[in-house]
Amino acid sequence: MTDFSTPDLSDAAPDARALALALRNFGQVSRFSGEVVTIKCHEDNSLIKQCVEEPGAGRVIVVDGGGSRRRSLLGDMLAQKAVNNRWAGLVIYGSIRDVDEIALMTLGVQALGACPIKTEKRGAGQRDIPLELGGVTIDPGDYVYADNNGVIVSKRPLT
Repeated sequence: MTDFSTPDLSDAAPDARALALALRNFGQVSRFSGEVVTIKCHEDNSLIKQCVEEPGAGRVIVVDGGGSRRRSLLGDMLAQKAVNNRWAGLVIYGSIRDVDEIALMTLGVQALGACPIKTEKRGAGQRDIPLELGGVTIDPGDYVYADNNGVIVSKRPLT
């Protein structure tokens, strides 16, 4: 669903919670939403790689990368897999790379910033666990709505 604005959604759903994070839009799709899959990883995108290889069915991957700006958790190859497997987008508390290529992809991507350095592949991290990001608890199965105004989270679909 791309016909929404997070301010309007938050006005209509006072129980929606906004992430207090300064994320930037990097994907061609600047407004995206979907059911949440969570990943917690630090400077290792092994779990993200596994996740984007699965059918996305319009879901959104929310990644707690610990706010690291030293390694990128998403690049053009993984982003293209996400597009191919129909993920709606990714919200990353960390960095990405290949930003010019990702800007051309029909994918929503919000992240803290960019870093040209790739991650090490150690297979570290956790998936489908509650995350604490920007003052909000995000559970697998919650719903995320992201646009240029920010990211909000809801326990139920808002559109």
